[in-house]
Amino acid sequence: MFFKNLKWQLLASSILAVILIACLIALAANSLIIPAIILAVIIGAYIVVVNVWFDHYISKPIQDLTDSAKRIANGSYGTQVPTSGDNEIGELTSEINQMSEKIAQSDKTTTEFISQISHELRTPLTAILGWSETLQYDPAIQGDSLRGVKIISKEAERLTGMVADLLEFTRIQDGRFNLRIELIDLAAELEDSLMTYGNLMQEAGIEVNYTAPEYDIPLISGDPERLKQVFLNLLDNAAKHGGDGGVVDAKLSFDKSYVTIEIRDYGHGIPANELPHVKERFYKGSSKNRGSGIGLAVCNEIITRHGGILNISNAEGGGCLAQIKLPLSES
Repeated sequence: MFFKNLKWQLLASSILAVILIACLIALAANSLIIPAIILAVIIGAYIVVVNVWFDHYISKPIQDLTDSAKRIANGSYGTQVPTSGDNEIGELTSEINQMSEKIAQSDKTTTEFISQISHELRTPLTAILGWSETLQYDPAIQGDSLRGVKIISKEAERLTGMVADLLEFTRIQDGRFNLRIELIDLAAELEDSLMTYGNLMQEAGIEVNYTAPEYDIPLISGDPERLKQVFLNLLDNAAKHGGDGGVVDAKLSFDKSYVTIEIRDYGHGIPANELPHVKERFYKGSSKNRGSGIGLAVCNEIITRHGGILNISNAEGGGCLAQIKLPLSES
């Protein structure tokens, strides 16, 4: 290249094209047919060369930058783009690479901080929870004091759950989030979760209805503990956000390709503008119910790593519907 700056390169190319066209017109006007034809061929070749140059030095680098920007926006922090040259696009590439590195470093620092704080909180929370439960059985504590101790115990349990969610989040971020895959009976895992959490929901006045599959579901590959974690989280969300509906439905079915689990409540549902964001990390929306805002993000990560899909939507007739689709194991 004769010029470092793309602007001057394009200007020089345009001026040369104008000169060649002017020469062609002059040759044609003077009836110099053969020279005019030769020049026309040269102009055609020149146009092809300019297009190849434009594609190589402008279009392709811009497309690479666009793809990298999309990956960075989707969470692939630290993504680097090869520098295309010593020009404006090359400078832009270098700036985007630096930005990507800084975002990756910032994200790593944030994750490490969250992990450290979460670990530090576990010990005092365990002590608070243990002592609050012990004090509830002390006959000397009655009336408002007993109610206060119960509030302390309930809040300690909530904070303990938030800390657990934060630790799961940090495991995902730093690559320590692993699955222990084995062949599992998904119906048994779901029914076990319903028995574990369903009793608590019934004590809170929430009716739990379970629709079992018509036929036995084949064993699938999965991590039973992680999937049970998803089921319990979705049941907990149904109780918290849809408990005023008084009913939670759970359904298990399958077809040739997928096993489908549906958990539905009959509450107020989710505002339409919030639905696309409910699986994002730390997104809490307008709900009055408190939480860490990462429970669904962890659930989505678990289901995605199983090759499945987690959909959250508003159910027809009211309430929220959580649908899990997990692929059947290959025979």
